[in-house]
Amino acid sequence: MQQVTPAYVRSLNGITQDFLCPVNANTYNIQFLKFRIRDMDSGQTLFEVERDQDEESIENLPPEYQDEARRIKYHFGPQFFELKTVGAQLTFSVGNKPVKNFTIIERHYFRDHLLRSYEFQFPFCIPNSTNTWEHIYTIPEIDEAMRQEMINNPFQTKSDSFYFVGDQLVMHNKAEYDYSPFD
Repeated sequence: MQQVTPAYVRSLNGITQDFLCPVNANTYNIQFLKFRIRDMDSGQTLFEVERDQDEESIENLPPEYQDEARRIKYHFGPQFFELKTVGAQLTFSVGNKPVKNFTIIERHYFRDHLLRSYEFQFPFCIPNSTNTWEHIYTIPEIDEAMRQEMINNPFQTKSDSFYFVGDQLVMHNKAEYDYSPFD
């Protein structure tokens, strides 16, 4: 099997069909506790989710539910294309090992067209700590024809989010996006 490194995921030409690591690859016990997406200009929250303290971690879910727990769907509406930058604030905890060079590589595609690749790095996390990290996304320029195709084809815009500690892939999540008008 191909070793999944940052260089490998940067070379991908399309969305992955499967997850590139099992849930148990998260040997650092990184747990996502809260996630918020906001427009950086207005401060308006576009999406927010917080994990209940009593909620089981993904590793404790029955295997048939683990992959589904690594997927999320967003409905942002067509006005999303008017935004210039969004912030994604992530609150997460780590287990009893230090986390060095925690890197997120996100690859966003419409069908098999790469829209944008983002990369963010958190240099160090103290063991048994809770951390908050906001990364800023510049919304790419998308021509009008493609933008309309993305609006007309909900959930055909997808992303893979790869989480590395050093060069070791420890988590892989997927998202799908709907830019159609709200009902």
